[in-house]
Amino acid sequence: MHRIAEEGVAAHWKYKEGGVVAATGSDDQRFGWLRQLLEWHQDVSSSGESSQTTFIDLFPEEVYVFTPNGDVKELPRGASPVDFAYAVHTDVGSQCVGARINGKLCPLKTELKNGDIVEVMTSNNQHPSKDWLSFVKTSKARNKIRHWVKSEQRGKSIAIGRELLEKELRKHNYSMKRAQALDSFALMVTEFGFRTVADVLASIGYGKLTAGQVVSQLLPRDELKIAPQKTGAIGKMLGKFSRRKSTSVIRIDGVDDVLVRFANCCNPLPGEPVTGFITRGRGLTVHTVDCSQVLASDPDRRIDVDWDMQRKTSRPVKIQIHCSDQKGMLVNISGALTEADANIVSADVSSSKERKGVNLFEIDVRNLEHLNQVIREVKKVKGVFRVERLRG
Repeated sequence: MHRIAEEGVAAHWKYKEGGVVAATGSDDQRFGWLRQLLEWHQDVSSSGESSQTTFIDLFPEEVYVFTPNGDVKELPRGASPVDFAYAVHTDVGSQCVGARINGKLCPLKTELKNGDIVEVMTSNNQHPSKDWLSFVKTSKARNKIRHWVKSEQRGKSIAIGRELLEKELRKHNYSMKRAQALDSFALMVTEFGFRTVADVLASIGYGKLTAGQVVSQLLPRDELKIAPQKTGAIGKMLGKFSRRKSTSVIRIDGVDDVLVRFANCCNPLPGEPVTGFITRGRGLTVHTVDCSQVLASDPDRRIDVDWDMQRKTSRPVKIQIHCSDQKGMLVNISGALTEADANIVSADVSSSKERKGVNLFEIDVRNLEHLNQVIREVKKVKGVFRVERLRG
Protein backbone atom coordinates (compact mmCIF):
# COMPACT_ATOMS: atom_id res chain seq x y z
CA MET A 1 0.00 0.00 0.00
CA HIS A 2 2.86 2.38 0.88
CA ARG A 3 4.61 1.61 -2.42
CA ILE A 4 1.46 2.24 -4.45
CA ALA A 5 0.87 5.52 -2.59
CA GLU A 6 4.44 6.64 -3.26
CA GLU A 7 4.80 5.31 -6.79
CA GLY A 8 1.19 5.00 -7.99
CA VAL A 9 -0.40 6.36 -11.12
CA ALA A 10 -1.56 9.58 -9.49
CA ALA A 11 1.77 10.28 -7.72
CA HIS A 12 4.86 12.06 -9.02
CA TRP A 13 6.62 8.74 -8.83
CA LYS A 14 9.96 9.92 -10.22
CA TYR A 15 10.48 12.57 -7.58
CA LYS A 16 10.19 12.83 -3.79
CA GLU A 17 11.12 16.04 -2.01
CA GLY A 18 13.70 16.82 -4.63
CA GLY A 19 15.25 13.35 -4.56
CA VAL A 20 14.98 10.62 -7.17
CA VAL A 21 12.88 7.59 -6.27
CA ALA A 22 14.07 4.32 -7.72
CA ALA A 23 11.69 2.46 -10.01
CA THR A 24 12.03 -0.92 -11.60
CA GLY A 25 12.27 -1.33 -15.33
CA SER A 26 8.92 -3.11 -15.32
CA ASP A 27 7.24 -0.23 -13.50
CA ASP A 28 8.87 2.29 -15.82
CA GLN A 29 7.50 0.41 -18.81
CA ARG A 30 3.99 0.20 -17.30
CA PHE A 31 3.82 3.89 -16.50
CA GLY A 32 5.14 4.62 -19.97
CA TRP A 33 2.13 2.81 -21.40
CA LEU A 34 -0.18 4.86 -19.20
CA ARG A 35 1.40 8.16 -20.28
CA GLN A 36 1.05 7.08 -23.89
CA LEU A 37 -2.61 6.18 -23.33
CA LEU A 38 -3.27 9.60 -21.77
CA GLU A 39 -1.69 11.25 -24.81
CA TRP A 40 -3.87 9.13 -27.14
CA HIS A 41 -6.95 10.05 -25.07
CA GLN A 42 -6.15 13.78 -25.31
CA ASP A 43 -5.52 13.56 -29.05
CA VAL A 44 -8.77 11.67 -29.67
CA SER A 45 -10.80 13.96 -27.41
CA SER A 46 -9.48 17.11 -29.07
CA SER A 47 -10.40 15.77 -32.51
CA GLY A 48 -13.97 14.96 -31.35
CA GLU A 49 -13.65 11.26 -32.21
CA SER A 50 -14.96 8.41 -30.09
CA SER A 51 -12.40 6.90 -27.76
CA GLN A 52 -12.21 3.16 -28.40
CA THR A 53 -8.49 2.76 -27.76
CA THR A 54 -7.45 -0.60 -26.38
CA PHE A 55 -6.16 -0.35 -22.83
CA ILE A 56 -3.48 -2.84 -21.80
CA ASP A 57 -3.94 -4.23 -18.30
CA LEU A 58 -1.12 -2.66 -16.37
CA PHE A 59 -2.29 -4.15 -13.10
CA PRO A 60 -4.59 -7.21 -13.32
CA GLU A 61 -6.55 -6.39 -10.15
CA GLU A 62 -7.27 -2.76 -11.03
CA VAL A 63 -9.04 -0.76 -13.70
CA TYR A 64 -8.23 2.78 -14.81
CA VAL A 65 -11.08 4.94 -16.04
CA PHE A 66 -11.34 8.57 -17.01
CA THR A 67 -13.44 11.59 -16.16
CA PRO A 68 -14.77 13.65 -19.09
CA ASN A 69 -11.89 16.07 -18.41
CA GLY A 70 -9.32 13.32 -18.84
CA ASP A 71 -8.46 12.75 -15.18
CA VAL A 72 -7.68 9.11 -14.41
CA LYS A 73 -9.25 7.21 -11.51
CA GLU A 74 -7.86 3.92 -10.19
CA LEU A 75 -10.53 1.46 -9.03
CA PRO A 76 -10.65 -2.25 -8.13
CA ARG A 77 -11.67 -4.63 -10.89
CA GLY A 78 -15.45 -5.05 -10.97
CA ALA A 79 -16.05 -1.47 -9.81
CA SER A 80 -19.21 0.34 -10.89
CA PRO A 81 -20.09 3.95 -11.76
CA VAL A 82 -21.13 4.38 -8.11
CA ASP A 83 -17.56 3.51 -7.01
CA PHE A 84 -16.29 5.99 -9.58
CA ALA A 85 -18.67 8.69 -8.34
CA TYR A 86 -17.52 8.28 -4.73
CA ALA A 87 -13.90 8.35 -5.93
CA VAL A 88 -14.58 11.77 -7.47
CA HIS A 89 -16.31 13.16 -4.34
CA THR A 90 -18.57 11.92 -1.57
CA ASP A 91 -21.37 14.29 -2.58
CA VAL A 92 -21.16 13.12 -6.20
CA GLY A 93 -21.54 9.52 -5.06
CA SER A 94 -24.40 10.25 -2.67
CA GLN A 95 -26.37 12.18 -5.32
CA CYS A 96 -25.63 9.84 -8.22
CA VAL A 97 -28.72 9.06 -10.33
CA GLY A 98 -27.17 7.74 -13.53
CA ALA A 99 -24.03 7.40 -15.59
CA ARG A 100 -22.81 7.63 -19.16
CA ILE A 101 -20.01 5.26 -20.10
CA ASN A 102 -18.26 6.21 -23.32
CA GLY A 103 -21.23 8.47 -24.09
CA LYS A 104 -23.92 5.81 -23.53
CA LEU A 105 -26.41 5.68 -20.67
CA CYS A 106 -25.74 2.61 -18.51
CA PRO A 107 -27.16 1.14 -15.29
CA LEU A 108 -25.34 2.11 -12.11
CA LYS A 109 -24.30 -1.50 -11.51
CA THR A 110 -22.47 -1.74 -14.86
CA GLU A 111 -18.94 -3.11 -14.44
CA LEU A 112 -16.31 -0.59 -15.56
CA LYS A 113 -13.51 -1.57 -17.93
CA ASN A 114 -10.04 -0.17 -18.50
CA GLY A 115 -10.13 3.01 -20.56
CA ASP A 116 -13.84 3.78 -20.01
CA ILE A 117 -14.81 7.45 -19.94
CA VAL A 118 -17.39 7.87 -17.19
CA GLU A 119 -19.73 10.81 -16.72
CA VAL A 120 -21.87 10.83 -13.58
CA MET A 121 -25.29 12.48 -13.45
CA THR A 122 -26.44 13.81 -10.08
CA SER A 123 -29.58 15.20 -8.47
CA ASN A 124 -30.02 17.12 -5.23
CA ASN A 125 -33.05 14.95 -4.46
CA GLN A 126 -31.12 11.67 -4.74
CA HIS A 127 -29.80 9.74 -1.74
CA PRO A 128 -27.70 6.57 -1.46
CA SER A 129 -29.62 3.33 -1.86
CA LYS A 130 -29.16 0.23 0.27
CA ASP A 131 -29.29 -1.79 -2.98
CA TRP A 132 -25.96 -0.24 -4.02
CA LEU A 133 -24.22 -2.34 -1.37
CA SER A 134 -24.82 -5.43 -3.50
CA PHE A 135 -22.44 -4.28 -6.27
CA VAL A 136 -20.03 -1.56 -5.05
CA LYS A 137 -16.41 -2.68 -4.63
CA THR A 138 -14.53 0.18 -2.96
CA SER A 139 -14.44 0.47 0.82
CA LYS A 140 -15.10 4.22 0.58
CA ALA A 141 -18.36 3.73 -1.32
CA ARG A 142 -19.47 0.87 0.93
CA ASN A 143 -18.73 2.78 4.15
CA LYS A 144 -20.43 5.98 2.98
CA ILE A 145 -23.56 4.10 1.86
CA ARG A 146 -23.76 2.13 5.10
CA HIS A 147 -23.32 5.29 7.16
CA TRP A 148 -26.15 7.05 5.32
CA VAL A 149 -28.50 4.06 5.53
CA LYS A 150 -27.83 3.65 9.24
CA SER A 151 -28.35 7.38 9.88
CA GLU A 152 -31.55 7.39 7.84
CA GLN A 153 -32.98 4.38 9.66
CA ARG A 154 -32.01 5.84 13.03
CA GLY A 155 -33.63 9.17 12.13
CA LYS A 156 -36.88 7.46 11.21
CA SER A 157 -36.80 5.35 14.37
CA ILE A 158 -36.27 8.44 16.55
CA ALA A 159 -39.26 10.15 14.92
CA ILE A 160 -41.45 7.07 15.42
CA GLY A 161 -40.25 6.65 18.99
CA ARG A 162 -40.97 10.28 19.83
CA GLU A 163 -44.49 10.01 18.40
CA LEU A 164 -45.23 6.84 20.38
CA LEU A 165 -43.82 8.26 23.62
CA GLU A 166 -45.77 11.50 23.25
CA LYS A 167 -48.92 9.49 22.62
CA GLU A 168 -48.34 7.43 25.78
CA LEU A 169 -47.56 10.53 27.85
CA ARG A 170 -50.80 12.21 26.77
CA LYS A 171 -52.72 9.34 28.40
CA HIS A 172 -51.30 10.58 31.72
CA ASN A 173 -51.83 14.30 30.96
CA TYR A 174 -48.13 14.89 30.30
CA SER A 175 -46.39 16.55 27.38
CA MET A 176 -42.91 15.63 26.19
CA LYS A 177 -41.56 18.98 27.41
CA ARG A 178 -43.07 18.53 30.86
CA ALA A 179 -41.75 14.98 31.11
CA GLN A 180 -38.22 16.04 30.18
CA ALA A 181 -38.30 18.63 32.99
CA LEU A 182 -38.68 15.85 35.59
CA ASP A 183 -35.61 14.85 37.59
CA SER A 184 -36.47 11.23 36.87
CA PHE A 185 -36.05 11.72 33.12
CA ALA A 186 -32.23 11.65 33.11
CA LEU A 187 -32.31 8.80 35.62
CA MET A 188 -34.65 6.82 33.34
CA VAL A 189 -32.22 7.20 30.41
CA THR A 190 -29.28 5.76 32.37
CA GLU A 191 -31.32 3.01 34.05
CA PHE A 192 -32.32 1.67 30.64
CA GLY A 193 -28.62 1.65 29.70
CA PHE A 194 -28.66 4.54 27.21
CA ARG A 195 -26.54 7.68 26.99
CA THR A 196 -28.93 10.13 25.33
CA VAL A 197 -32.66 10.75 24.94
CA ALA A 198 -32.26 10.09 21.21
CA ASP A 199 -31.02 6.58 22.03
CA VAL A 200 -34.17 5.93 24.08
CA LEU A 201 -36.45 7.23 21.31
CA ALA A 202 -34.60 5.18 18.69
CA SER A 203 -35.00 2.05 20.81
CA ILE A 204 -38.76 2.68 21.06
CA GLY A 205 -38.90 3.22 17.30
CA TYR A 206 -37.02 -0.02 16.65
CA GLY A 207 -39.47 -1.86 18.92
CA LYS A 208 -36.81 -2.91 21.44
CA LEU A 209 -38.44 -0.83 24.14
CA THR A 210 -42.10 0.11 24.59
CA ALA A 211 -43.38 3.58 25.36
CA GLY A 212 -45.29 2.10 28.29
CA GLN A 213 -42.07 0.83 29.86
CA VAL A 214 -40.51 4.28 29.60
CA VAL A 215 -43.53 6.05 31.08
CA SER A 216 -43.76 3.54 33.95
CA GLN A 217 -40.14 4.24 34.80
CA LEU A 218 -40.47 7.98 34.28
CA LEU A 219 -43.66 9.13 36.03
CA PRO A 220 -44.41 8.97 39.75
CA ARG A 221 -46.51 5.92 40.56
CA ASP A 222 -49.40 7.99 41.96
CA GLU A 223 -49.67 9.83 38.63
CA LEU A 224 -49.83 6.73 36.49
CA LYS A 225 -53.31 6.08 35.20
CA ILE A 226 -53.49 2.32 34.91
CA ALA A 227 -56.49 1.07 32.97
CA PRO A 228 -57.51 -2.57 32.45
CA GLN A 229 -56.09 -3.82 29.19
CA LYS A 230 -59.47 -5.02 27.93
CA THR A 231 -60.86 -1.49 27.95
CA GLY A 232 -58.10 -0.18 25.72
CA ALA A 233 -57.98 -0.36 21.94
CA ILE A 234 -55.96 -3.56 21.92
CA GLY A 235 -58.13 -5.06 24.66
CA LYS A 236 -61.28 -4.40 22.68
CA MET A 237 -59.74 -5.92 19.60
CA LEU A 238 -58.62 -8.99 21.51
CA GLY A 239 -62.03 -9.25 23.18
CA LYS A 240 -63.60 -10.08 19.83
CA PHE A 241 -61.60 -13.28 19.76
CA SER A 242 -62.00 -14.31 23.42
CA ARG A 243 -63.17 -17.79 24.25
CA ARG A 244 -64.67 -19.00 27.48
CA LYS A 245 -61.99 -21.45 28.49
CA SER A 246 -58.24 -20.87 28.30
CA THR A 247 -56.60 -23.51 26.13
CA SER A 248 -53.70 -21.64 24.52
CA VAL A 249 -50.03 -22.17 25.34
CA ILE A 250 -49.62 -18.38 24.97
CA ARG A 251 -50.44 -16.12 27.93
CA ILE A 252 -51.56 -12.48 27.70
CA ASP A 253 -51.99 -10.35 30.80
CA GLY A 254 -55.55 -9.08 31.21
CA VAL A 255 -57.10 -11.44 28.65
CA ASP A 256 -58.21 -14.97 29.47
CA ASP A 257 -57.64 -16.39 26.00
CA VAL A 258 -57.59 -15.24 22.40
CA LEU A 259 -57.48 -16.74 18.96
CA VAL A 260 -53.76 -17.42 18.55
CA ARG A 261 -51.76 -18.49 15.54
CA PHE A 262 -48.03 -18.81 15.03
CA ALA A 263 -46.12 -16.93 12.32
CA ASN A 264 -44.71 -19.06 9.50
CA CYS A 265 -41.88 -16.60 8.90
CA CYS A 266 -40.09 -17.40 12.19
CA ASN A 267 -42.04 -20.44 13.50
CA PRO A 268 -41.54 -19.76 17.24
CA LEU A 269 -41.09 -22.61 19.69
CA PRO A 270 -42.00 -22.67 23.41
CA GLY A 271 -39.03 -21.31 25.33
CA GLU A 272 -38.07 -18.71 22.72
CA PRO A 273 -38.64 -14.99 23.50
CA VAL A 274 -41.82 -14.00 21.63
CA THR A 275 -44.05 -11.03 20.98
CA GLY A 276 -47.66 -10.76 19.83
CA PHE A 277 -48.97 -8.84 16.83
CA ILE A 278 -52.64 -7.96 16.55
CA THR A 279 -54.02 -8.76 13.09
CA ARG A 280 -57.45 -7.31 12.36
CA GLY A 281 -59.96 -10.08 11.85
CA ARG A 282 -57.42 -12.84 12.55
CA GLY A 283 -56.62 -12.49 16.24
CA LEU A 284 -53.09 -12.64 17.63
CA THR A 285 -50.04 -13.75 15.63
CA VAL A 286 -47.04 -14.84 17.68
CA HIS A 287 -43.52 -14.04 16.38
CA THR A 288 -40.05 -14.37 17.84
CA VAL A 289 -38.91 -11.02 19.21
CA ASP A 290 -36.11 -10.74 16.62
CA CYS A 291 -38.30 -11.65 13.62
CA SER A 292 -37.58 -9.17 10.82
CA GLN A 293 -41.24 -9.01 9.78
CA VAL A 294 -42.52 -8.01 13.20
CA LEU A 295 -39.67 -5.51 13.71
CA ALA A 296 -40.79 -3.79 10.50
CA SER A 297 -44.45 -3.76 11.61
CA ASP A 298 -46.50 -1.15 13.47
CA PRO A 299 -45.16 -1.06 17.07
CA ASP A 300 -48.55 0.15 18.27
CA ARG A 301 -50.08 -3.22 17.40
CA ARG A 302 -47.56 -5.31 19.32
CA ILE A 303 -48.23 -6.63 22.80
CA ASP A 304 -46.20 -8.55 25.35
CA VAL A 305 -46.93 -12.26 25.49
CA ASP A 306 -45.17 -15.28 26.96
CA TRP A 307 -45.38 -19.05 26.96
CA ASP A 308 -47.37 -21.03 29.47
CA MET A 309 -44.67 -23.63 30.03
CA GLN A 310 -46.97 -25.63 32.34
CA ARG A 311 -49.08 -26.67 29.37
CA LYS A 312 -47.93 -29.67 27.36
CA THR A 313 -47.85 -29.02 23.65
CA SER A 314 -45.88 -29.85 20.52
CA ARG A 315 -44.85 -27.64 17.64
CA PRO A 316 -43.69 -28.63 14.14
CA VAL A 317 -40.21 -27.58 13.12
CA LYS A 318 -38.06 -28.27 10.06
CA ILE A 319 -34.44 -29.35 10.28
CA GLN A 320 -31.99 -29.89 7.43
CA ILE A 321 -29.31 -32.54 7.86
CA HIS A 322 -26.18 -32.55 5.67
CA CYS A 323 -24.39 -35.89 5.63
CA SER A 324 -22.38 -38.32 3.56
CA ASP A 325 -24.32 -40.49 1.10
CA GLN A 326 -23.69 -43.96 2.41
CA LYS A 327 -25.63 -47.13 3.16
CA GLY A 328 -27.66 -47.08 6.37
CA MET A 329 -27.39 -43.29 6.90
CA LEU A 330 -31.14 -42.67 6.72
CA VAL A 331 -31.82 -45.49 9.18
CA ASN A 332 -29.24 -44.11 11.63
CA ILE A 333 -30.65 -40.57 11.41
CA SER A 334 -34.21 -41.82 11.91
CA GLY A 335 -33.02 -43.82 14.90
CA ALA A 336 -31.42 -40.71 16.43
CA LEU A 337 -34.64 -38.75 16.00
CA THR A 338 -36.61 -41.56 17.65
CA GLU A 339 -34.06 -41.77 20.46
CA ALA A 340 -34.55 -38.05 21.11
CA ASP A 341 -38.33 -38.61 21.31
CA ALA A 342 -39.10 -36.54 18.20
CA ASN A 343 -42.03 -37.57 16.02
CA ILE A 344 -41.21 -37.52 12.28
CA VAL A 345 -43.99 -35.81 10.34
CA SER A 346 -42.38 -35.87 6.89
CA ALA A 347 -39.00 -36.41 5.22
CA ASP A 348 -37.43 -35.36 1.93
CA VAL A 349 -34.14 -37.07 1.07
CA SER A 350 -31.79 -36.17 -1.80
CA SER A 351 -28.15 -36.79 -2.74
CA SER A 352 -25.59 -35.13 -5.03
CA LYS A 353 -22.94 -36.42 -7.43
CA GLU A 354 -20.31 -35.64 -4.78
CA ARG A 355 -21.90 -38.39 -2.64
CA LYS A 356 -23.34 -35.94 -0.14
CA GLY A 357 -26.87 -36.17 1.20
CA VAL A 358 -29.28 -33.37 2.12
CA ASN A 359 -32.20 -34.55 4.25
CA LEU A 360 -35.13 -32.32 5.16
CA PHE A 361 -37.19 -33.53 8.13
CA GLU A 362 -40.31 -32.01 9.65
CA ILE A 363 -40.58 -33.15 13.25
CA ASP A 364 -42.72 -32.38 16.30
CA VAL A 365 -40.89 -31.06 19.37
CA ARG A 366 -42.10 -29.89 22.77
CA ASN A 367 -39.99 -26.74 23.06
CA LEU A 368 -36.69 -25.11 22.18
CA GLU A 369 -34.78 -27.24 24.68
CA HIS A 370 -36.22 -30.39 23.13
CA LEU A 371 -35.15 -29.22 19.65
CA ASN A 372 -31.59 -28.60 20.86
CA GLN A 373 -31.56 -32.10 22.32
CA VAL A 374 -32.70 -33.54 18.97
CA ILE A 375 -29.95 -31.67 17.12
CA ARG A 376 -27.31 -32.93 19.55
CA GLU A 377 -28.43 -36.53 19.06
CA VAL A 378 -28.39 -36.28 15.27
CA LYS A 379 -24.91 -34.72 15.29
CA LYS A 380 -23.64 -37.84 17.07
CA VAL A 381 -24.47 -39.96 14.01
CA LYS A 382 -21.29 -40.86 12.12
CA GLY A 383 -21.27 -39.18 8.71
CA VAL A 384 -23.45 -36.21 9.66
CA PHE A 385 -21.70 -32.93 8.80
CA ARG A 386 -24.19 -30.27 9.81
CA VAL A 387 -27.68 -29.94 11.28
CA GLU A 388 -29.61 -26.67 11.01
CA ARG A 389 -33.06 -25.45 11.87
CA LEU A 390 -35.09 -23.96 9.03
CA ARG A 391 -37.59 -21.19 9.55
CA GLY A 392 -40.59 -20.48 7.36
